[in-house]
Amino acid sequence: MKLTERMRELRKERHLRQEDIAAELDIATTTYCRYELGMREPNASLLDQMADYYDVSVDYLLGRTDDRK
Repeated sequence: MKLTERMRELRKERHLRQEDIAAELDIATTTYCRYELGMREPNASLLDQMADYYDVSVDYLLGRTDDRK
């Protein structure tokens, strides 16, 4: 799944831990881990928050485009 790959890629590019991103998004670390593992899917609001945090488009996160903006 593209979303999980993109989430992991963006986090690692910034040398962040899952705990760091979870804190930024105000969610539990276990919840974020499940998103990266593909065990859960974030809702639209959280996808928007992630896109803003990483300065990419939601379409990029979802794998609909390779253009980050």
